[in-house]
Amino acid sequence: MNENALCTKTHEYVLEQGNKYEVGITDYAVEQLGDIVFIELPEIGAEFTKNEVFATIESVKAASEIYMPISGKVMEINEQIVNSPELLNDENFEDKWLIKIESSANQIEFADLLDYSDYKEEVE
Repeated sequence: MNENALCTKTHEYVLEQGNKYEVGITDYAVEQLGDIVFIELPEIGAEFTKNEVFATIESVKAASEIYMPISGKVMEINEQIVNSPELLNDENFEDKWLIKIESSANQIEFADLLDYSDYKEEVE
């Protein structure tokens, strides 16, 4: 996972990429879920506020909701993950993001996000 990612306490991450943000779930979340078998992502153009559920993920162990780390509008979804959710479990697969969003989130929305190194310390 990219060291520049900012993480939530509910195990989502957001990574700035130019004028877009990549949103996904952390390695820890993938590990905890176990074998992922299904993921439901929103439509392109859908808008979400911070902490709103934007996706559902299912593993052989459990189903979980995925929350938006910052407010934004969905610009792209990761079709590879939708078609083959098990790729999230593959350590060699690089593109583990779920959606890319446009956001005009202010600093207040970023205030409770953890640097990846701090997040790792918290979950270990």
